[in-house]
Amino acid sequence: MIQLTGAGKQFGGKILFQDAAWQINPGEGIGLVGANGSGKTTLLKILAGLETLDYGAIARAKGSSAGYLPQHGLELSGRTVFAECLSVFDHLRQAEAELESLAREMARLDPGGREYAAVADRFHRLEHEFRARDGYALEAQAGAVLSGLGFPKEDWNRRTEEFSGGWQMRVALAKLLLERPNLLLLDEPTNHLDLEARNWLEEYLAAYPHAFVLVSHDRYFLDVAVRKVVEIWNKRLHFYVGNYSRYVELKTERRAQLEAAYRNQQDRIRQLEAFINRFRYQATKAKQVQSRIKELERMERVELPPEEEKAIRFSFPQPKPSGRIVAEFHGVAKSYGPKHVFAGVSFTIERGDRIALVGVNGAGKSTLIRMLAGTEPPTRGEYRLGHNVQPDYFAQDQYKELDPGVRLLDDLMEIAPRTTQTDLRSLLGCFLFTEDDVFKPVSVLSGGEKNRYALARMLLRPSNFLLLDEPTNHLDLRAKDVLLDSLQEYSGTLVFVSHDRYFIDRLATRVFEVADGEVRVYPGNYEDYLWRKSAAAAEAAAPAAGVDAPAPESKPEEPQPRRLNPIRVRQMEQRREAIEAEVAQREEEIAGAERALAEFRSADETRRLSAALDAGRAALSGLLEEWEELSRALEDAGVRKDGAP
Repeated sequence: MIQLTGAGKQFGGKILFQDAAWQINPGEGIGLVGANGSGKTTLLKILAGLETLDYGAIARAKGSSAGYLPQHGLELSGRTVFAECLSVFDHLRQAEAELESLAREMARLDPGGREYAAVADRFHRLEHEFRARDGYALEAQAGAVLSGLGFPKEDWNRRTEEFSGGWQMRVALAKLLLERPNLLLLDEPTNHLDLEARNWLEEYLAAYPHAFVLVSHDRYFLDVAVRKVVEIWNKRLHFYVGNYSRYVELKTERRAQLEAAYRNQQDRIRQLEAFINRFRYQATKAKQVQSRIKELERMERVELPPEEEKAIRFSFPQPKPSGRIVAEFHGVAKSYGPKHVFAGVSFTIERGDRIALVGVNGAGKSTLIRMLAGTEPPTRGEYRLGHNVQPDYFAQDQYKELDPGVRLLDDLMEIAPRTTQTDLRSLLGCFLFTEDDVFKPVSVLSGGEKNRYALARMLLRPSNFLLLDEPTNHLDLRAKDVLLDSLQEYSGTLVFVSHDRYFIDRLATRVFEVADGEVRVYPGNYEDYLWRKSAAAAEAAAPAAGVDAPAPESKPEEPQPRRLNPIRVRQMEQRREAIEAEVAQREEEIAGAERALAEFRSADETRRLSAALDAGRAALSGLLEEWEELSRALEDAGVRKDGAP
């Protein structure tokens, strides 16, 4: 579909990649990884046709299309959200208008005339293409994508300029997904998504019919979405089959094999050179010496790339312990004028808890964390902090609290005078401040850089009750690992908001779901939360489906052991629902073809309709078989749904 041959690109004197050979095939799901500044975004732009190569060639299959979503910077205005999304279907809407015009023309023409035959032929060809592109469901497609990306229906008719930059990027992503290009190029698509929208995008990409290449610092998203990883490393492209976790394993193995080959070759070189030096001037050994000289000259040397920067481990200075009860809410309500965020919320946070706050954007997660930090008072109810509790709050705009005139390294040395400058520079390096960056004043940093620095600063003197609102924003995978390792070793109590699934799964011991003015508490990490939600939904659906609920005395204390990953269950349920919709559409098309066959127009039209009818029936049979297989698998997993399509 698209192929790079001998490709190279550099900026100034810095070579990003050279002699790159890469073929992207239809249907491939690819993750593009590499260190910051290695050229990932540049390579995406080259694939999109927005930048050119310095040398080498790029070839594209005829008729292929590429769609590119940048990290930020898109601004939309002049239309409503829904109209903006429908604009990608302008060509289909023009086709729909032409179909209506052709139908009117056919109505006034003589069915037996030559002109009628020509118009009818154009109508049938155009309608076939229109149906193939699902033209009768354009609004339904747009609505499904907008809902999946977190837009409530009441926002569809708001103008795009009313939304923040992050929500505008969601609109841009929705448009790109609706266009369905042959090659989808996504640069950090989850940056502006909450967990629910991220999960939806993950499932969308799993079913995407064409190829996609994505750059992401979300490890779990990469693990689930991609089946191949391309790494820009040491100015070359390296290819790995599998998801991100498999890439990490294979890269470690590849490095170990390379080091072993290098050591073996160096041993052989030393042996050859020792023999040559010892017997160079002995006539009786001249032949053997020449043989070994030639072997050295022919030898293709194994090059060992420079050592990658070793992973930094940073340990929190452990805080003073608090009392067992850290914080308590009793009947807490929060309102902003007529808008009610919470009502009657009660919970207890205990020492050592690591609590993830989850919920859709706007549900009140940030409000709740500000209330815990004491920066927002409750409207009603009581909030109590426990004995010796010292809260510390990291806000999404934490950079506003920094002194703009202080230099980064000087500031850290003042905070942690007993920490060596080398360790402080290593810590700053983890958060992407390298070399002379450490001497920059805060005032020259961007908003994202300031937040990264504020987070690094917090690690040096944590309190015993940390409240972190989106701490993983603006961090690459390496910085996230440093933060995650530090927080896992942290002995205090933690409440955090994050849209990074891997981060939550590795860190959380409890999940607080913020939804519908309530806070619901679930034990375990995010996967445990999804499983319990799925089990509860299945149990609630059982009475409606006519399934007898177990007697109270026989009800187990814990849900039955899971048989399928809840993410897989959700994907299977959504696929079954999609099949049901497609079955209804196929049945309608078959009925239409049968009605059309009852009225003879021409031999060619009869043959065409008969072939379409046979194909439709075969497709319907396949869909019904797939529906039955999914239903059986879901029933085995304890998820039931009565009735067939």
